[in-house]
Amino acid sequence: MKRILPMLILLSACITSQAQKTKTITFKSTDEVVITADLYTPHSEETTFILLFHQAGWSRGEYVETAPKLNKLGYNCMAIDQRSGDEINSVVNQTKLSAEKLGKETRFVDAYDDLISSIKYVKSNYPKARLIVWGSSYSSGLSLRICGEYPEIANGVIAFSPGEYYTNQGKSETFVEEGAKNINIPVFITSAKGEEQRYEGIFNAIPTANKHSFVPKSNGQHGSRALWSKFEDSGAYWIALKNFLRINF
Repeated sequence: MKRILPMLILLSACITSQAQKTKTITFKSTDEVVITADLYTPHSEETTFILLFHQAGWSRGEYVETAPKLNKLGYNCMAIDQRSGDEINSVVNQTKLSAEKLGKETRFVDAYDDLISSIKYVKSNYPKARLIVWGSSYSSGLSLRICGEYPEIANGVIAFSPGEYYTNQGKSETFVEEGAKNINIPVFITSAKGEEQRYEGIFNAIPTANKHSFVPKSNGQHGSRALWSKFEDSGAYWIALKNFLRINF
């Protein structure tokens, strides 16, 4: 019993320490909208950092299962609420509420500044860490566009189900593709089976040889929820993603 007790105390301390490394924070976007984010940072500040953006109609709750798994792979993470979204996994999108309170638009394209502000937050607070920008559905298109417009802003980009989702919001049919022409960092694109045509032009426009795509043999899922364990084919997505991360980061 004397030998077991210290082990239990140590285990309890480790669990407490891990819990202390996960917290909800806020910071402002360029137009004073308050962005709410969950930090998953159990590792040192120099550790490669993955910035997680959610899909349409959702919130940072898209990553409540995924972010801890990325931590176990050795990465720090932050999942944000963009102003274009709502609720998922019982997590309400607080950034949208802030935007509405200030009378701001909450279309897909209006979330662009939230992504930029979040990238700046990470680069300011974790200056020694390599940064991977990760998008889901509409936010993946914006992520690719940003990484093309600002080639030095990140060290890698991961896009789940990207597409040209912004034509009804004042953008051209090749809005993302135009930005993708300037991407010079490692890229990983994946989607559900049958969604490839949505990003074929985008993928082909990326000039770097270090670009990878994955589509499952099964029907798959739209967006980053493809990694959720409740889906039978999530394992195939994880294998492809881990290979990309292992090779590049």
